[in-house]
Amino acid sequence: MNQTQSITAPRSKTYEITMTALMAAVTCILAPLSIPIGPVPISFTNLAIYLSLYLLGWKKGTISYLIYLLLGLVGLPVFSGFTGGPAKLAGPTGGYIIGFIVMAIIAGLVIDNCHKPWIQLIGMIVGTIVCYLFGTIWFCLVADYTFKAALAVCVIPFIPADLVKMIIAMIIGPMIKKRIR
Repeated sequence: MNQTQSITAPRSKTYEITMTALMAAVTCILAPLSIPIGPVPISFTNLAIYLSLYLLGWKKGTISYLIYLLLGLVGLPVFSGFTGGPAKLAGPTGGYIIGFIVMAIIAGLVIDNCHKPWIQLIGMIVGTIVCYLFGTIWFCLVADYTFKAALAVCVIPFIPADLVKMIIAMIIGPMIKKRIR
């Protein structure tokens, strides 16, 4: 092994760990900022996740979200509305918090493996639909809503803003990645 390889490998690993932690911190900052519009607030969690996926790839982007999730579970007020603790997962929006894991994996795999923006958008849409499904089913169980009623309050009002967040991530994610590399 030459001198360049031995210096580059640890620096790269340190960079990856630092960026993963940084994106977990960005999620901790953006996620609590929410707009209450009913039983489920508009949150910036998914924007933070999409950006993490562009900057870190699907594995580290998902790990970044899991770090955020663990911080919230131990009680730090990083969930929407500056809440934290395991009760948030048991509450009506807990399914969405878990659904974000699957969303990150699906969207991240597509973003990593397909470089055409419209395919990346489809990946984010599919991941978001799966997140909506997890969240809406859980919401129905906890809040005693019918699936149709839950869609009316938990999904349909969020579609336009979520599409805007996807487009923002598609535009600024690659730009940020180029500048920090």
